Amino acid sequence: MEILSVLLEWGPYLLGGIAITLGLTISALALGFCLGLPLALGQVYGSRPVRSLIAVYVWFFRGLPTLILLFLFYFGVFPALGLDFSAFVIGATVLGLRGAAYQSQIFRAGIQSVAEGQMTAALSLGMTRWEAVQCIIIPQALRISLPGWSNEYPELLTDSAVCYAIGVAELMTRTSQIVSVTYMTMPIYIACALIFIALNYGGMRVIRKAEERFAIPGFGGKAVQP
Repeated sequence: MEILSVLLEWGPYLLGGIAITLGLTISALALGFCLGLPLALGQVYGSRPVRSLIAVYVWFFRGLPTLILLFLFYFGVFPALGLDFSAFVIGATVLGLRGAAYQSQIFRAGIQSVAEGQMTAALSLGMTRWEAVQCIIIPQALRISLPGWSNEYPELLTDSAVCYAIGVAELMTRTSQIVSVTYMTMPIYIACALIFIALNYGGMRVIRKAEERFAIPGFGGKAVQP
């Protein structure tokens, strides 16, 4: 009964972290997409210097733990630039920059999986190279990349918990605060884990529906019937 009363008392505060956790995840996912696609295009179609710079970016953000990146940006990069952003903004930015490094490789593989003959055909029809990329290559590459890209959601969702280290009041931070007050470690952490599982399951259900909707018939997965 004591456990139940504690959960009822602190439940609303714990559930209040859902919006912050989802905000971190969705913001990072969107930023990763907006940066990841141009990075992938630069790797495939860019000049050698451009490809080299992108390779360094990918190497840096994939090579360091998320916690180290958070500390570097929270205590170093942003203060050095004179930027006074909230912990939430810095956390979402770091997660998004790191996500962009991973998403760029997913999109690069998608772009390279589109047959080279389609670019040749587009150029022969009088389209410029950029028009062909924009109108023919990218739409197909995005649909091909969707199954791999969907894995970024659970990755960013779980990585968002690391933002407790810089004071973002997301689920993990609130869980630790409740435990420090109630001293009920296992029940509170189990409740937090169940919330993460529910968020993961719900988000992936939405993404799987999108995969089915935009799947290319005859390419990889199951074709969608009209």
